Amino acid sequence: MDAVETSLIHISQIPANAGHTLHRGTPREAFIKKFLEGHLSANVAIGTGEIIDANSQPRASRNQFDIVIYKTNYPKLDFGGGINGFMIESVVATIEVKSVLDQAAIDQSVKAAHAAKSLTPNINTSFSTGWIPPRILNFVVAYTGPAQMNTVHSWLQNSHTSQNIPLPIWNSGNRVSVPGTALDGVFLLQKGFVKLDNSPMTLNTQQPPVAGTHVICDSNSGILLMLFLALQEACDNVQGAWLNAIPYLQSVRFQNVRIA
Repeated sequence: MDAVETSLIHISQIPANAGHTLHRGTPREAFIKKFLEGHLSANVAIGTGEIIDANSQPRASRNQFDIVIYKTNYPKLDFGGGINGFMIESVVATIEVKSVLDQAAIDQSVKAAHAAKSLTPNINTSFSTGWIPPRILNFVVAYTGPAQMNTVHSWLQNSHTSQNIPLPIWNSGNRVSVPGTALDGVFLLQKGFVKLDNSPMTLNTQQPPVAGTHVICDSNSGILLMLFLALQEACDNVQGAWLNAIPYLQSVRFQNVRIA
């Protein structure tokens, strides 16, 4: 994983020579997408697009996510050009890829993540085993940014305050069942990460556990590994669930229906 992380950093320097910012960012998204496609479980797929629920309206303003990790046994809407509309019921996680991480990038990502977490899934469930995230997970991966991850943590706190989005609160009894309210993790390659500490995988091993919302790590290695572990943890479950399509059909009317 560390070798791949180093490779991503070096390869990302190639599109940096492009003259347009879009031409610099899009290949970097593709590098992360290729890594995920080669490493995650086959029961999920990787796409790009927007996320909807039964209350979403055509042509309404929505965020486009660079990377959407979704379950393949649910339908999706093909908008053309490789862009899809993903039903919230199918989405496990999203990733936004940033060439440069700063306060503005965090603000945009926090807003988009909070909007995604506000969508309402409609599913029927018969059984489940393993940890199932209580809400969609939202991550940011960045190639360059500040020297210390404490700076990123302060940006996250600033963004929650300025956008009036409360941080999640949990205790030792309900920690893994309380969802985040916006971003679940920010990963700065070869610098470190800031991650919500509300999943079974935790680095908070002190006894008694230190009270806190985030795990903050400064490191020049292991960042891509932690991202992979967080995603694999969210996919590593078995759930007997299927789409309840009725709420999506609330405005549908069939004319001249007869029973013969």
